[in-house]
Amino acid sequence: MTLQLLVCTIDLGIHNVKHLLLAPIEGVSYLVSWQHSHDFIAHSVPPELLRDDVKVITMKGRGLSRNRNNAIRHASADICLIADDDCSYQPQYFAHIIDVFSKHPSLHLASFMMKHSADGKQYPSHSFSLSHYAKGYYATSFEIAFRRDAVQGHIWFNELFGLGAPVLQSGEENLFIKDATDAMLDCRFFPIVVVEHNHPTTSSSRISQPGVIMAEGAYISIAYPCTCIPRLLLKAHRLHRANRLGFFKNLSLLTQGISYIRSQR
Repeated sequence: MTLQLLVCTIDLGIHNVKHLLLAPIEGVSYLVSWQHSHDFIAHSVPPELLRDDVKVITMKGRGLSRNRNNAIRHASADICLIADDDCSYQPQYFAHIIDVFSKHPSLHLASFMMKHSADGKQYPSHSFSLSHYAKGYYATSFEIAFRRDAVQGHIWFNELFGLGAPVLQSGEENLFIKDATDAMLDCRFFPIVVVEHNHPTTSSSRISQPGVIMAEGAYISIAYPCTCIPRLLLKAHRLHRANRLGFFKNLSLLTQGISYIRSQR
């Protein structure tokens, strides 16, 4: 069973990728999707990436979800692990991922744990189906691995969500998992560390930004259409406690997110 890290980076971020590469491991490879923003003058691939186990592909424009979809489109291994250019790894992490998929032949997608989260993310101590999240759990993109043949050509990141999207600046990973479970894929969380990330994630570092809050509202309207209103009120209350923007300001941004995503359908 082979494993491929789908590393997404943009512009000068390509120079960060060398820091996540490990010494070559049989069956493990890296696919780097290098996005070029419109005003970026592309340079040659850094020499540290000129290895047999590293493939670099490019695309123009912005949008993290677009970049992740580009990586999925070109993936080639049995198991794919989503990665960012500021992640770190240990050889045993890759072994853990392969072991999980080997022991669960019906498993299509798995989410795992990160180590040393700068935002203090907490995880359940037990495995559970991602069709119904455990209380307080949320996914982070680079914790997600999947069988390529179950996802490639079938499940994509919604390009209206995520960093660099036109309006909604987060939420793409939870919507990706929802689309997978809606497609009846077997998706589970496992309390196993597979990545290290020492920088704040979007959910903590940009919690006051309108595009992030609007994305929360848009996701709630898609994921919970029957209980949308009470969930919005609860989310506005929780955001008020976290970002101090005020209950009504948060509620307004949440509903703006709903209006936006409905206008795109």
